[in-house]
Amino acid sequence: MVSTSRVGAAACWPKTTEADHISREGSHYSLGSGMLPSLGAKSTRNVKLGPLIISPYDSRYRVWKVFLIVLVVYTAWVSPFEFGFLHHATGALAITDNVVNFFFAIDIILTFFVAYLDRTTYVLVDNRKDIAFKYLKSWFLLDVISTIPSELARKVLPRNLRSYGFFSLLRLWRLRRVSALFAKLEKNRDYSYFWVRCVKLIFVTLFAVHCAGCFYYLLADRYKDPTMTWIGAAIPNFQNESLAIRYVTSMYWSITTVTTVGYGDLHAENIGEKIFTMFYMLFNLGLTAYLIGNMTNLVVHTTTRTRKFRDTIQAAMSFAIRNTLPVRLQDQMISHLSLKFRTDSQGLQQQETLDALPKAIRSSITHHLFFELVQKTYLFRGVSNDLLFQLVSEMKAEYFAPREDVILQNEAPTDFYILVTGTMTNETEVNLELKKMQIVTTAKNGDLVGEIGVLCYKPQLFTVRTRTLSQVLRLNRASFLNLIQSNVVEGTIIINNLLQHLKDRMDMDPAISTVLKEIEAMVTRGRLDMPLTLTFAVVRADISLLQQLLRRGLDPNECDNDYHSPLHIAASMGNEQCVRLLLQFGADPNCRDAYGKVPLGEAIITSHETVAEVLFYNGATLSAEDSALYAFIATEQNKKGLLENIIKYGGDVSAKTKDGDTALHKAVCDGNIELVEFLLDNGCNMDTPNNYGLTPRQLADQQSHEEIKSIFEVRKKDSTTAESTKTTPGLITRYRSEPVMRQVQMAEDNTGTTSTKRANFNNSVFGVLSLAKRPDEVAYGFDNQRIGRGGARITISYSKKAKGASKLVFLPESIDELLRIGETKFGFAPTRVLTIDGAEINDVTVIRDGDHIVLAGTDD
Repeated sequence: MVSTSRVGAAACWPKTTEADHISREGSHYSLGSGMLPSLGAKSTRNVKLGPLIISPYDSRYRVWKVFLIVLVVYTAWVSPFEFGFLHHATGALAITDNVVNFFFAIDIILTFFVAYLDRTTYVLVDNRKDIAFKYLKSWFLLDVISTIPSELARKVLPRNLRSYGFFSLLRLWRLRRVSALFAKLEKNRDYSYFWVRCVKLIFVTLFAVHCAGCFYYLLADRYKDPTMTWIGAAIPNFQNESLAIRYVTSMYWSITTVTTVGYGDLHAENIGEKIFTMFYMLFNLGLTAYLIGNMTNLVVHTTTRTRKFRDTIQAAMSFAIRNTLPVRLQDQMISHLSLKFRTDSQGLQQQETLDALPKAIRSSITHHLFFELVQKTYLFRGVSNDLLFQLVSEMKAEYFAPREDVILQNEAPTDFYILVTGTMTNETEVNLELKKMQIVTTAKNGDLVGEIGVLCYKPQLFTVRTRTLSQVLRLNRASFLNLIQSNVVEGTIIINNLLQHLKDRMDMDPAISTVLKEIEAMVTRGRLDMPLTLTFAVVRADISLLQQLLRRGLDPNECDNDYHSPLHIAASMGNEQCVRLLLQFGADPNCRDAYGKVPLGEAIITSHETVAEVLFYNGATLSAEDSALYAFIATEQNKKGLLENIIKYGGDVSAKTKDGDTALHKAVCDGNIELVEFLLDNGCNMDTPNNYGLTPRQLADQQSHEEIKSIFEVRKKDSTTAESTKTTPGLITRYRSEPVMRQVQMAEDNTGTTSTKRANFNNSVFGVLSLAKRPDEVAYGFDNQRIGRGGARITISYSKKAKGASKLVFLPESIDELLRIGETKFGFAPTRVLTIDGAEINDVTVIRDGDHIVLAGTDD
């Protein structure tokens, strides 16, 4: 069965780790040695070749092939030399020949174990039978013949072919290895292409000269009359001369013939020599054309850019003169073209190199080079790294020569630039006739130019001109806006940064004040192409912009990464108008951010009473978790008034935080006696444990708060009396005579009963789950209290005449269940359900989310 492995499989001669193989192969990578996988093929570098099979890309096998190349060079010299000058084997030379033949015999054996690349499928074949069959039908026979020793060949060949060295000419077959070596070296990036080609041309020329000289001497040596030969005419007894003289004379004739500077002293004397000389001269025509063509290509390649540069400069000068351009523009044209030539000739084609790469590699390079610079630019402060990465990938690197105009005053906006190196100036015309320019500001590394025109689509305010050689990053307006449109929150940050930057520069340039007012007016009228968020309008307290954005259909419940909504910000800032407008367009008054904070709590914490009342009347509540968070914050800040407001708006100051702590735990830890007494008076339990099992009383013991311990002891002894004397501040409640706000929508259920729901409740997860229940299904909330009516929450208290704590509970399914809840919560058996006005309620469906209900007995 044929076993194959994909590109780059590890070699097994001997076994090596895959990491070793990859590292060795990677260091010698070239186009000539790389293998292309078949379409749809998966990488199988972890697949091993068969046992005793050698990978052709194994580094040790490559060393072996290089060693054979050295032996081939020796063969290329000695084979023609033996054929032309020697009649019999000499000691040292014969031994050397046989040793070289022995190494090539070993290579023949190894070839039967070397995997080969199937050129149709690009798969390494490691099956021994397939390897042997392919080798036997290709070069096996010639390799074996070229390895047979000359001494053995002379005994086997016929008598007329027994000339020494004749059989050794077959060894020139090995020269194919040299040709393959040069082909790989030409593609290898570690070697200069120019010098590799020069060495190859020199090698070809010397080999041709050597072979021709040896063959030409053979004709003279074997001729019947030695005096009638080309060498015999000059040296009558040439056969008696030393081998060195005869060889040098032959090389002399061959070189003068190749260079076509002969014949004066050595020339053909007989017909055989003349025929050989004719064919040799014809061969020289091709060889000379090959040499001249290659050398011309190498030289022209190095001078093409210079010639092209001179032609470009000449064309530019002709254009400038023909159109009578000013000298300043001519200088700028020449400077820019010269700079481009300089960067190209020095290998600084930065953008050209990047454009030739895949997007992933290009993005990684630009991120490595420019990310930190862009991140420090004022316009992108606070912008997420994801957007910065996308922006950097779209930027183009360019060079500008000194005194070159980058942006012209009043030019239409297309790009803005970040200065990487060099210096630029923002200049404005002070005398149109004299074209006198005044420097307004100077830009240095990391500064932006042209951003106002791009972001606000206004004509450029200044002419931007380089003072020194400058490298810039250019970002196209269309690309920039495409990225910002999908990152609305980031666009808001960028506009804020621009406006703040202009405010900081107002003192430096009075013209900036006018520009700032114009941009602010454009923002208010919504005429910017930049996407704006409701948060941006709320932060700026721009009611007009906020109203326009809401009318465009922006979601009033949009959030940032921390789920902070515009209503949160408006409530914390105390902006009542923004709060009312957001609620009018359906903002959820009970939306939570990532930290569990709600708008009502933000208004309470920041002491904005009016905003808190607006939120409360529009359905905002403090659930148990929210109450715990805000009560803990109020206790930490030692603000009793905040605790009173939490209770005032229906919050439970005894609720636990996520850590199980209550506000009382915090008050005990801080040793705040006043808040401890206040919290005990308002429903906090001294025996409520946190997640670590510690109660407030145990904390007081651990921290030795004697006064607090005595308070707890007194409260413990008279707990029943203390429970009956707890007071609750008056609650702000809603009356049925109030007009229904826009965010409270009227809806009819299937039974025809009208009920009210907050606009956004059904869009919440809890609302969806609640509405999905069948009428007979019942859910359970805190303390196993049954939840009905779609999760609505109400505040209940008992007997208007009595003073007791209020409780926030879920609205049950029936009046009877509501009475049972009251009995559980307050310890008495109510018989009636009343509104805060005293009207009796007989049907639970008329109770709305957030209503305040009074439970009363028969005598009340």
